[in-house]
Amino acid sequence: MKPSILVTGGTGYIGSHTVVELQQAGYPVVIIDDLSNSQESVLDGIEQLSGIRPTFYAADLKDEAAVRKVFENHTLAGVIHFAASKAVGESVQKPLLYYKNNFLGMVHVLQMMVEYQVPNLLFSSSCTVYGKPDSLPVTEQSPIKPALSPYGNTKQVGEEIIRDVQFVHPEVQAISLRYFNPIGAHESGLIGENPQGTPNNLLPYLLQVVTGEREQLSVYGDDYDTPDGTCIRDYIHVVDVAKAHVMAMTRLLNKAQAEAYEVFNLGTGTGYSVLDIIKTFEQETGQPVNYRIAPRRYGDIDEIYANTTRANEVLGWKAQYGLPEMLKSAWVYQQQYQTT
Repeated sequence: MKPSILVTGGTGYIGSHTVVELQQAGYPVVIIDDLSNSQESVLDGIEQLSGIRPTFYAADLKDEAAVRKVFENHTLAGVIHFAASKAVGESVQKPLLYYKNNFLGMVHVLQMMVEYQVPNLLFSSSCTVYGKPDSLPVTEQSPIKPALSPYGNTKQVGEEIIRDVQFVHPEVQAISLRYFNPIGAHESGLIGENPQGTPNNLLPYLLQVVTGEREQLSVYGDDYDTPDGTCIRDYIHVVDVAKAHVMAMTRLLNKAQAEAYEVFNLGTGTGYSVLDIIKTFEQETGQPVNYRIAPRRYGDIDEIYANTTRANEVLGWKAQYGLPEMLKSAWVYQQQYQTT
């Protein structure tokens, strides 16, 4: 049997899809999640898809004793650290919340990894670490520019914390996966993105507008330096992101790293504007989207998309799904969720 992996935030959006892929690849999984942006019922979908119900702890990473209990109860070979507050716009409004959640939880995870000799860490990083890039596409060697939001800053500093820990604990090796904009859902419709409260990301909000839960989608700005004036992002299917985590953890466990700390971009290498997303969704689903142009939102950059050559060549990973598949799978999940 393969060794056990701890997944923080494992009932969340990307976490749940990654748990499915890990268990299908033969890795036993332990989840810790405070359910602040997910539901425990997600475990039912994970079990249906993988045939295994992962061990689950409903706990907050800011609670050091609760984190210690998980490490005491299990022999772990690695940690995939997703758990964090994750919305750019919200982070601008609630910076202290983001710094408390994202830093304290990570410190406790690393502290326990050192104490309990768990040597392998996958960190859920983000393209926001690049700030406003000088040139596109972004590579892993692109400069780390000043963060434009507290969320982006937590990802920059999170990577720095890992390096600082490695300096004194070289036995800890880590990979940061800097992903761009995960969207979509598992093709079964059993798991997907279901944020608590008002969605902070484009597609979940769009879906709730289409289903009548919300009246109108706001497109924040149409005067950016892009072909149609709206922001351009590199959208990637969540299942592609999940599969990359399995490949990266396998690399760590096989001690195949050239360096103790590595970073990889996860994207498709293609940028789509907000209006591209809306129009493609309408074309693929036949559902109209009620939207309006609103003022720019602080913290957003004009355009960013990835160069994924390093992930393609070193991890052997490549995004498999296109934008139509991402949007259709999200719609399937939304319809399924609406009926349950």
